[in-house]
Amino acid sequence: MSSTDARTSVTAPAVRARKVASGAEPLVMLTAYDAPGARIADDAGVDLILVGDSVAMVVLGYDDTLSVSVADIAHHVGAVARAKPRPLIVADLPWMSYHTSVDEAVNNAATLVRAGAQAVKLEGGRKRLRVVEAIVDAEIPVMGHLGLTPQSMHAMGGFKVQGRTSEAALALVADAKALAHSGCFAIVLEGVPDAVARMVTAAVDVPTIGIGAGPHCDGQVLVFHDVLGLEDRVAPKFVRRYADLKADAVDAVARYADDVRGGHFPADGESYHLAAGVAETLGLYGGPVRR
Repeated sequence: MSSTDARTSVTAPAVRARKVASGAEPLVMLTAYDAPGARIADDAGVDLILVGDSVAMVVLGYDDTLSVSVADIAHHVGAVARAKPRPLIVADLPWMSYHTSVDEAVNNAATLVRAGAQAVKLEGGRKRLRVVEAIVDAEIPVMGHLGLTPQSMHAMGGFKVQGRTSEAALALVADAKALAHSGCFAIVLEGVPDAVARMVTAAVDVPTIGIGAGPHCDGQVLVFHDVLGLEDRVAPKFVRRYADLKADAVDAVARYADDVRGGHFPADGESYHLAAGVAETLGLYGGPVRR
């Protein structure tokens, strides 16, 4: 575990100060969507828990993030918050929850805070500045998200690496500077070349957290189910699996099924028994049924 594992809760201002260039330790962010996941992340010593709209694919069975709602995110935020984890709880504002009006965006952010979030994350650059400023003005910390923004998958033509041209790279730098100036305490960089992520990280005084953005960010984030191998479908190249829990789980459930079908579960020691006198009174003289 890292040196930051003391039980003092992580705060948005503490995260904002975590620039690697200033000597800070890199930030570790992991998604979680329920209390057991939050406890695992907490016990492992991560700094931030993201209740991401990735819940749509890895938990709710959708093909993309666009079908998840504020109510869905709030439900999962509540489950994470009830675990009372030390990491900062960041909740994704889902698609169309901050796109139509500033007032609606602030109200939706407040809904997630009431559910237990300590900060919210939204996608997009300079076009989102009014929304970022309004949410920050409401005393809710905001994390930005640039590069490959999954909620814009149709506009981008799919899940494609962003910032490959000099013009696009400079636009990302300008977007990041604008988000930081508007009050974002950190910025996720997704699906951008490592050199571009390095440029962005050097250009802003708030930490960058990469996912598919190379090693030069101020931290990294991955999806819980990818890290543990619970999700075994084809993964992006930036995913590193640290366990193979789906295979272990399938094996465990198959062995359970075999034991039930073969009459080996539950065993005598896994069953409750009547006292001998009560069993005799009821006329139960035989032992447990065996197949």
